[in-house]
Amino acid sequence: MKKILLVCGMLMATVLFSSNSAMSGKPFEGVITYKITYPDSKFSESQLAMFPKVLTVSIKGSKSRTDLSMSGMNTVEITDYIEKTSVSLLNMMGQKYAIKQTTAEIESKNASEGKATVVFSDETKTIAGYTCKKATVTMNNDGAVTTFEAWYTSELGSKLANFNNPLYKDIDGALLEFNMKNQEVSMKFSATSVEKKSLAAKDFEIPSDYTLTTQDELKSKFGGGHE
Repeated sequence: MKKILLVCGMLMATVLFSSNSAMSGKPFEGVITYKITYPDSKFSESQLAMFPKVLTVSIKGSKSRTDLSMSGMNTVEITDYIEKTSVSLLNMMGQKYAIKQTTAEIESKNASEGKATVVFSDETKTIAGYTCKKATVTMNNDGAVTTFEAWYTSELGSKLANFNNPLYKDIDGALLEFNMKNQEVSMKFSATSVEKKSLAAKDFEIPSDYTLTTQDELKSKFGGGHE
């Protein structure tokens, strides 16, 4: 159970992005769907079977909603790019919690992740029907250097959309293919479709049946001693 929570926490802490079309001047409303794979995984096949395989990002105006499901747990991240705030919604086997993050908290967390440098390339490839450019991101976290590859398009937004992502905040566009990893988990996200559609405003609000809590309170409830 702890390994599953690790993957879930890593996903929701890092995959907080989409296209902020309202600020880029290129309106987009709809859903981007990503396939999740686990290259060079050290987990067993039975463990991998419980990990999420699909991520969706819904976009409406200056807000995005990231959804994923895994092994009895549904997680949602709603981000407001004007207010520069976010809220995580967790439904764990019927127990529903909401965790808000202020601008100051997001900026503090970004600063603690280490320093990232980006090298941009003119190399391109088509992903989900969009022409994407390549960026190579190097993260230096207390001497531990890790390199990530990302492909992005400015057709769906600007770098304002990535303000709360310490790895990719300097990339000027929506990420359609990228990697992330820590000591235990390596993940690759590849966009498989971009669907333009109208979305309901209520999908970007906290449902009334969710209880507000904090990350520390949630860890004390679910993070101790479960394998």
